[in-house]
Amino acid sequence: MTRTSGMLALALAALCACPAVVLSQAYPSKPIRVIVPFPAGGGVDYIGRIVGKGLSERLGQQVLVDNRPGANAIVGLEVLKAAQPDGYTIAAASAGPLAVNPFIYAKLPHDTVRDFTYIANMCSFPLLLVSHPSLPVKNVKELIALARAKPNEIAYSSPGAGNTGHLAAALFDSMAKVKTVHVPYKGTAPAVIAVLSGETMLTWSSIPAILPHVRSGRVRALGVGNAKRIPSLPDFPTIAEAGVPGFESYAWGGMIGPANMPRDIVLRLSKEIIATLSQ
Repeated sequence: MTRTSGMLALALAALCACPAVVLSQAYPSKPIRVIVPFPAGGGVDYIGRIVGKGLSERLGQQVLVDNRPGANAIVGLEVLKAAQPDGYTIAAASAGPLAVNPFIYAKLPHDTVRDFTYIANMCSFPLLLVSHPSLPVKNVKELIALARAKPNEIAYSSPGAGNTGHLAAALFDSMAKVKTVHVPYKGTAPAVIAVLSGETMLTWSSIPAILPHVRSGRVRALGVGNAKRIPSLPDFPTIAEAGVPGFESYAWGGMIGPANMPRDIVLRLSKEIIATLSQ
């Protein structure tokens, strides 16, 4: 068993071992806070607000989104870790802070399996590689040719070191045998603004944050990180078919809470989150 699969197995075991107490009839009796450990405007913030609105409607209580960005979500997750495990503070998190951080930080102030309760998977985030219009490329093959001709000259923005966008770019560089320059920002929205303004020439972004700018012509879409084309965006080629065979990179988002949440509250939240997303 790999370390990653072991972590997921432990997370599922922890969910099944949540203490069984009878709180469902009283819960929720006050507003619920959803921590988003990234700035507003990114993919996790986007899905967190959609789910928060759905939970508010289905649970009959106000759900407040609280953006707590910093250190690739470590700041926000520390706030969650310190909260009472009563279901009134939960968080929308993603692959970067939960599955990647343990492998890239020598010491984390939390254990991503033991210190949190896993409530529900919410979505996968296809990544879209886009370029500033001033970069003289129209597709992935032209980007590779230019990057090989100008090693360490083309800069890309990311939501932060260790974020999925950063890792997607590092994987691309390795597989395409090119060298681009990483410029980390404090979230998806600042990274998108950087490529819109021309501070950087490229970014790997979750689609909700960047698609309006692709359609307006402010950036050029080069390819999606998924293994297959996205049905809702059939004209966007995958990176694999556009010039880097075998390439695949995407993120996912889920809802979590502090460790030791009551099992019936976890199941209630999971049920309502799934029902919200099924709409």
